[in-house]
Amino acid sequence: MALHPKRRAAGIITGIVAVSLTAVACGGGSSDGGSGGGEAAADTKDYSKWCDLKSELQGKTVSIYTSIVTPEDASHKESYKAFEECTGITIKYEGDKDFEKNLPQRAQSDNLPDVAFIPQPGLLQTMVDTGKAVEASKSVSDEVDKYFGPDWKKYGSVDGVLYAAPLGANVKSYVWYSPKKFAEKGYKVPTTWDELLTLTKKIAADDPAAKPWCAGFGSGTATGWPATDWLEDLMLRTAGKDTYDQWVEHKIPFNDPKVATALSKVTEILKNPAYVNGGFGDVGSIATTTFQDGGQPITTGKCYMHRQASFYASNFDKSIKVAEDGDVWAFYLPSVDASAKPVLGGGEFVATFRDAPEVKAFAAFLASPDWANAKAKATTGGGWVSANKELDPNNLVSPIDQQSAKILQDPAAVFRFDGSDMMPSAVGAGTFWSEMTNWIKGQDDKTTLDNIEKSWPKS
Repeated sequence: MALHPKRRAAGIITGIVAVSLTAVACGGGSSDGGSGGGEAAADTKDYSKWCDLKSELQGKTVSIYTSIVTPEDASHKESYKAFEECTGITIKYEGDKDFEKNLPQRAQSDNLPDVAFIPQPGLLQTMVDTGKAVEASKSVSDEVDKYFGPDWKKYGSVDGVLYAAPLGANVKSYVWYSPKKFAEKGYKVPTTWDELLTLTKKIAADDPAAKPWCAGFGSGTATGWPATDWLEDLMLRTAGKDTYDQWVEHKIPFNDPKVATALSKVTEILKNPAYVNGGFGDVGSIATTTFQDGGQPITTGKCYMHRQASFYASNFDKSIKVAEDGDVWAFYLPSVDASAKPVLGGGEFVATFRDAPEVKAFAAFLASPDWANAKAKATTGGGWVSANKELDPNNLVSPIDQQSAKILQDPAAVFRFDGSDMMPSAVGAGTFWSEMTNWIKGQDDKTTLDNIEKSWPKS
């Protein structure tokens, strides 16, 4: 799967359902009379407000630039079809595995798209600093205020100004495992960090032919990002949300003792040759194993656990049942305190670079429940969720997505956005990735944290 960091994945909707969705959304009848179009109609609660724009927008084109590439782009393209039919707008889609590197370069050469799906608030800050990002329109802001929580609006804002509405989202605090293997061995899902370490030690002793953990940090020019998720999850669990916020905002240094404590917890697992890297090799193999491949040995019995986000469900072959009673499932990455439930997550934001009615209309559509529910039904392979308050979890096809959506919509959840995604891009999408890659290759904890601290922009 050619998916970039912190991304959800997608399946391909059937042609009949796609045609039915378009027809019903725009007031037409279902072309086949089947139930697929009728079910899709429930997603399109107010498509009339988009269809009413057709006289103004007919014949216009809006370009998208994103890191979501084939085959994950299929459900995105399908989810826009009703909007395209209603408005007469043509959506031109461009995916790029090296999006994070190339988007700022495109700003320098005045070759920006109309719309970009930006997965890091830090990168959004970088793009706003170019002076070429367009402030969110009132129609976009209204959708965000109505359908997303204030934290999500804050993540899409720079200096208190909204530039980008939330798009997709994911929950990262998961550990993938085989329920069948756990049942066979008599293992119970741990509820505290100490229980997790006890289980890890027991697996290592019980099954010398396998390893308790497997991992993969490889991701092209973004190699290293899965390591940052490990550290961020442990920061939330050992230092708490307030210290986490201070760390992300650089109100405490990157090499603060509390960060060192969190990294030592990660080291305890990922740098122990008795615990990793199931199915691939030694500790160093984590650096060269792709994140897409990282958890696959769970299905072959070579590995028991893999820490990765909700979107990882789509990386398993279609023959693998992803369910609580299936071949693979995921449990919540436990905290040091069983009563605390911090949740690390991420997502993308819709930034615009052209001030035009068709761009504003499309950006507003992407912030609406209409799109969120259409996208949910179009993602037939699972691996996608949104924090939109009116996303119906029943429209999501996989149990893990449904569970994640409920977590994201819970106003009481202690949710924090991916830390590296909020840091300046030179760090969050730069030295944090590269130094953590050096770390798994053998660099010590202190040097790793010191090097990242030294790289933090001075102003």
